[in-house]
Amino acid sequence: MARHVRKGDVVVVIAGDDKGKTGEVLRIDPKSGKCVVQGVNRVYRHVKPSRRNPQGGRIQKEMPIHLSNVLPVDPKTNVRTRVGFRTEADGSKVRIARKSGQVLGTVKKGK
Repeated sequence: MARHVRKGDVVVVIAGDDKGKTGEVLRIDPKSGKCVVQGVNRVYRHVKPSRRNPQGGRIQKEMPIHLSNVLPVDPKTNVRTRVGFRTEADGSKVRIARKSGQVLGTVKKGK
């Protein structure tokens, strides 16, 4: 099933503690329906000293946020927009911004 956001999209958070923040989608987990957005939903992870982190302490990291709580930013108007899908003349399926009609990218066929 096609999703309204993809890795690399700039999105705005529309619900939750980080409402109004924008960031780039770092990764998407389609099984759980969540995505990780840069700079959003940051938590502290307390870690013991190890080879990888010799000092230990508190590390800040982004946690996943549900896909229903984010909307892509329209590249033409720089505001959040809903996403639609359209089939082009050559048979390819593309994502479009509902506000401006701007093409956001093509949808690749699944496995």
